[in-house]
Amino acid sequence: MDAHESGRMPLVEHFRDLRKRVVRAALAIVIASGFGWAFYGKIINTLAAPVCDLKSAQKSGATHCGTLYINGVLGPLNLQIKVALLTGVIISAPIWIYQLWAFVAPGLHKKEKRRSIAFIAVATPFFAFGATLGYIILPVAVRVLLGFTPGSLSNLVRFDDYLDFVLRVILLFGGAFELPVFLVSLNLAGVLTGRGILKPWRFAIFGIALFTAMFTPTGDPLTMSLLALPLILFYFAAGGIALLVDRKRAKKISTIGDDEASSIDDAGAIDESD
Repeated sequence: MDAHESGRMPLVEHFRDLRKRVVRAALAIVIASGFGWAFYGKIINTLAAPVCDLKSAQKSGATHCGTLYINGVLGPLNLQIKVALLTGVIISAPIWIYQLWAFVAPGLHKKEKRRSIAFIAVATPFFAFGATLGYIILPVAVRVLLGFTPGSLSNLVRFDDYLDFVLRVILLFGGAFELPVFLVSLNLAGVLTGRGILKPWRFAIFGIALFTAMFTPTGDPLTMSLLALPLILFYFAAGGIALLVDRKRAKKISTIGDDEASSIDDAGAIDESD
């Protein structure tokens, strides 16, 4: 039985496995970034939509779009590279999410691997939903942040900085919505029980609130609530699903135990007459 089958790996093997997973994830992101490069025009118009109508600004020959502008010789090239990478991260989400999971649980049996792969497939719509929600709240976030600008001053934002902000919001929401996927996957792998997930529910709610307060770009109550409330619901939903899985697993083990006991009871008696 090798290290993967026994569920134990030496430290050097862990680093090798990590390197392999990182290379695969990075390669997937780079390949998917080609789509972002090819459809750069349409994507940049969509990303700028919460702030300004970039298409109309381009037609009118304006030097900036709303509060957004690009400067420097390398500015346009850097912007296109960032847009391509952002697109690659989003499109390749199913691949790098699976690579992350495969590194976290490398010693699963074949049956558990099949279940985990099937459940990891659910991670894609969760990530997409979170990323979409992040994009939807962008106008609110931008309005709140720009609202702190003094009335006597104008605030022009470099498109690179704005794109970093967009990337942070989208990946934060998309990644946060993976919480229930990983909780249930760890339960299916036998690492966490439903009771273990739900027992520290007070600390979990506090941790979610603290996480949203620390990492949401704006820190306003609306943005925090739009991220924290779904995460709390997903947390309890994941715990409920884990409890059902634990109950089914315990019932199966009990049935197997009863079958073994009955087969022993039905064994013929030893003839002592010989």
